[in-house]
Amino acid sequence: MATTAFVSTYPPQRCGIATFTSDLAAAVGDREVVALQPPDKPGFYPLEVSRRVARDVLPDYLSAARWIDDRPFRVVSLQHEYGIWGGQDGAYVLDFVKALRTPVVATLHTVLQNPTPSQRRILTELVHVAAQTVVMSTAAASLMTRSYGIDPHRLEIVPHGVPKLPLAAPDSVKPQLGLAGHKVILSFGLLGRGKGYESAIAAMPAVVRADPTALYVIVGATHPDLLRREGEAYRNQLAQLAASLGVAHRVRFVGRYVAAGELALWLTAADIFVTPYPNLEQIVSGTLSYAMGAGKAIVSTTPRKRSIASASSFPELPPKFTPANGTIRPSARAAAGASTPSSSVRATVRLNDMRPPLTAGCHRAVLILTSVRRECDAQGAIGRVTR
Repeated sequence: MATTAFVSTYPPQRCGIATFTSDLAAAVGDREVVALQPPDKPGFYPLEVSRRVARDVLPDYLSAARWIDDRPFRVVSLQHEYGIWGGQDGAYVLDFVKALRTPVVATLHTVLQNPTPSQRRILTELVHVAAQTVVMSTAAASLMTRSYGIDPHRLEIVPHGVPKLPLAAPDSVKPQLGLAGHKVILSFGLLGRGKGYESAIAAMPAVVRADPTALYVIVGATHPDLLRREGEAYRNQLAQLAASLGVAHRVRFVGRYVAAGELALWLTAADIFVTPYPNLEQIVSGTLSYAMGAGKAIVSTTPRKRSIASASSFPELPPKFTPANGTIRPSARAAAGASTPSSSVRATVRLNDMRPPLTAGCHRAVLILTSVRRECDAQGAIGRVTR
């Protein structure tokens, strides 16, 4: 009988948190899943999904809480990002956890620096109700203690895990993907507004002048929520931007969901990985973690992203990829003499000597879940708590 219940989006739902939860649940082993189901209702779930919750239906959450409590689960692993839960700002997560008697370990995928009052209240209450809370970076933990007033002893830092990815020469797999003869710049993930693809495309004329073999590849299906609202309008806008800049032949879209095996091929084929996120509140990026795990050279905005690599030897990258000239400007830390690339580096420079070690985080998350289960058992609660 499973002892851990996971509550999250879950494959076949196509989002990063669904993939993360699937990987974590597989590492735990004895698990059942309560899937948060978005309005577009994905198809058949795998066997470990024992229950579904319609995202926008509050009674479903209360019923799922009763269902969990009626079974011998000893801990609930809950994934939190505002958009995957129902209610205003995902407020139904509070109704759910407050209805539960089984202890909860909450993993926070989004910690906003400037939340609305509602967002702040929801996150703060969630942390106080949970038996333990996991954040994915030291920056997130610092923000929670500094801006949300959370006791640091309530937080565990577990870096975003990555699968075991091959460290192979890019040219060895490029022919399989039709990329032979190109220097490949890669971005991947669900396509959506706010990821900064416009900036990367705008830089391509200068990049191509520096290296005529450069090709920017954007891999991933359009985000289901965006697709439901406006179809492929955003992808078409990006294609039109590339055409207007004369680099349509140097920007390639792979507009579909790619499974883990194929994604590993695209990552292996990349010479440079780009995350041009304009959102300076982005604390954790799963795609960036994957690229680091694959040993890729990375060009990225660096607001608090630096904390992802804080446990590795990965040097701080300068913070801005400037479309006007295709160069990377140095940070203040670089000017002070820290270990970084030179003060103005062409975007096409080979940075492959920087191959950061990044240990998968699943084992640490499993230890936390096990610890909470044992603490409850030691108290004689058999996995039940009273609030």
